[in-house]
Amino acid sequence: IQHHREVHVVMGNEACDLDSAVSALALAYFLAQVGPSRWLGDTVARGTPHRVSPPRQSSPAPGAAFVPVLNIPRADFALRSETTFLLRDRGVPAASLIFRDEIDLAGLHHAGLLSLTLVDHHVLPGADAALEEAVVEVLDHRPLERDRGPPCRVTVEPVGSCATLVTERIAQGPPGLLDRTTAALLHGTILLDCINLSPAAGKATPRDVACVALLEERFPDLPPRDGVFGALQAAKFDVSGLTTEQMLRKDLKALSGDELVVAISGIYVDLETFLLRPGLLEDLEAFCQARGYAALVAMTVSFNERHEPTRKLAVYSRSETLRGTLCRALEEATTPSLHLQPLPSPWPCVGAFAQGNALASRKKVLPVLRAAL
Repeated sequence: IQHHREVHVVMGNEACDLDSAVSALALAYFLAQVGPSRWLGDTVARGTPHRVSPPRQSSPAPGAAFVPVLNIPRADFALRSETTFLLRDRGVPAASLIFRDEIDLAGLHHAGLLSLTLVDHHVLPGADAALEEAVVEVLDHRPLERDRGPPCRVTVEPVGSCATLVTERIAQGPPGLLDRTTAALLHGTILLDCINLSPAAGKATPRDVACVALLEERFPDLPPRDGVFGALQAAKFDVSGLTTEQMLRKDLKALSGDELVVAISGIYVDLETFLLRPGLLEDLEAFCQARGYAALVAMTVSFNERHEPTRKLAVYSRSETLRGTLCRALEEATTPSLHLQPLPSPWPCVGAFAQGNALASRKKVLPVLRAAL
């Protein structure tokens, strides 16, 4: 700010899972190399996007800094076990990363120096509403929940991993810019997001498969897929030693309604095991009270040896009315239908369900909950 230098931030979502972190790192690194003249790319990604709007008329100044920001406090980074594992394995030191609590985005924006690219999400939370006018580009793979007109360019495409869209963008750039470290990060991220490209998991699209093949073609010495996926999956599901509060924060998103905020946590143990954790009810109440959440939806997932998912979910709220509203919305959902079956719950303020539609990940459930709010 003191030197009046423009800063172009590339930032993922608040859950800061591996896809958000690597997409931010890889895209910012690419933009820093190609420079302002090509910062939005010459063409959009292949295929038919949900919507692509024109690019901003002016690009960042020649001296602009391109900065990837991991959208969590540094203190929470240790909870993102698959991300810490992959970055450490690829030789990217945590000391070189910039976290949300280490950069003054509001101050940069107030000084007129901030431009913002959002990856792996396209809706800023209410607390960041003031930054909306700084958003110049969105790259996401979720269904479009809100419209953004020019000057913001929006690319929202139904692929399994946002890292696929980043890989396509880099592949369209000048030859030779993709290095082995970036390729390995993108390769591992797509494999984890798309469950090792397993058809049974229902997450991989032909474009995800094509990007993995492209990365392997350019870097034949990348580790074998099965080994990469197995190591990342093991790291992601390692919750040993975590408190309930840490498990809830590990993969957390929040939805804001007109008056209420609801948390949605990805949980990596079986639901029955989670519900029987000592002191769970007190922990859920303390977690929600400390953060102002009116309810919490815990979505558990596990995989068998064929990479087929089993999903269950629980809805917690002290408000019987809100809990009932959320449970009904999930039970009656049609886009997609979750095929919920009630499970016994040890707590009257927790509704528990087996999810028959195991292909409906949190990404597909979030719009259902948003509509209910």
